[in-house]
Amino acid sequence: MPARLGNGLDPIHNLNWGAAAGVKTFFARSPDWTLLNCREKPKVEVLERCLFRYRKADVYLVADAYRGDEIGQAILDFFDAAAGGSPELITVPVASATLSLKAHGGAVLVAYVGHDGLMDFRLPIVPRKKNDVHRHAIMLACASQQYFSEPLKASGAYPLLWTTGLMAPEAYTLKSALDGWIDRETNEQVREHATIT
Repeated sequence: MPARLGNGLDPIHNLNWGAAAGVKTFFARSPDWTLLNCREKPKVEVLERCLFRYRKADVYLVADAYRGDEIGQAILDFFDAAAGGSPELITVPVASATLSLKAHGGAVLVAYVGHDGLMDFRLPIVPRKKNDVHRHAIMLACASQQYFSEPLKASGAYPLLWTTGLMAPEAYTLKSALDGWIDRETNEQVREHATIT
């Protein structure tokens, strides 16, 4: 693998963001999604944030490219969002209007795509469920079921999709899972949909 694909400070070429199967590139090229907006450095630990809209339904994807050296914060933020913590209101100008979206802990589905940092370190805190909103979670990282299960249980979110072995966390798997979820497939159908992609 070329070194630049693993460079967590280079979002343009990074495997999980700018490469062909990275989240930004893959969703931007998808006929099912429209890229509405990208913004550099919305917060210190995030290199870029992109907002996508699903073409056939009123569903939005807010995707953050965290700095590679901030993987601990990325995973902590994922569990915080899964628990309903730190809800974020994002406003984006679209055409002649302003779009307001609930993100982070305000979302009903949260996803993590990247390296399983919990193989290397422990979380300093484990976010606990903040409210009664039913959230789904997608965890595309190596052996995420083994490493993410305890903090996810504390968050109260439901594991819609996670992994049991080694895998390449590429965006086509995320898209397949989202397609099934948007189409109101059963949880088992969503998993099967994502597995055969």
